[in-house]
Amino acid sequence: MLDQEARERIIVAIDCGRDEALSLADRLSGHAVWLKVGMTLFYAEGPSIVQEFINRGFKVFLDLKLHDIPHQVRGAARSASLTGADLLTVHGMGSGAMLAAAREGADQAAQERSSRTRLLAITVLTSMNQDSLEEIGVSLPVAEEAARLAGLAKANGIDGVVCSPREAADMRKLLGPDALIVTPGVRPAGSDLGDQSRVSTPADAIAAGASHLVIGRPITAAEDPVAAYEAIVQELLSV
Repeated sequence: MLDQEARERIIVAIDCGRDEALSLADRLSGHAVWLKVGMTLFYAEGPSIVQEFINRGFKVFLDLKLHDIPHQVRGAARSASLTGADLLTVHGMGSGAMLAAAREGADQAAQERSSRTRLLAITVLTSMNQDSLEEIGVSLPVAEEAARLAGLAKANGIDGVVCSPREAADMRKLLGPDALIVTPGVRPAGSDLGDQSRVSTPADAIAAGASHLVIGRPITAAEDPVAAYEAIVQELLSV
């Protein structure tokens, strides 16, 4: 793997307040390519934070996990796409009609900007395990439920999925070589697991078929975030 390709694979999750987020972005500028804006930061700062990261030269993964009736999701996907975000998440459990509506909203926004925001369907959150699924009435094994939702997303125009690294290999077989397979729950060897249940190392996740890795606290909470980021780049160069 080439150096720039490795950097394109890493998405740094910036889940904090505005001042800390911009400070992290400035420190990572020239190193990281992607930043993830989650609900914590987006709900506090709104679309302007996406533009601030874009203005600093970053690609933005807007992780809002849209989940509502199709009409609302169509409008939300359009509005979120107009922020300039490169990636946007929707919940795979929202039904085929909802997923199709999200694609329609992104397509509408693409008529007003130079490119279309690509969509990712959330399958099973990496904080969940089999007990968590059964608690909400899903009896299928985690891997089967993730695959079911991925198939539904593919059938309704979604560009890829968010899944655990443990499901990445099966997702690659199911969705094909061009699908986006984005894996949170990635932890360098020796890192604290935090609230993640189904995890993998960066190299193992890429080898399994992931196209992008979402890595937050192992980078952002490190004493030297740039050094932590660069260590992951070096790990990927060996893949």
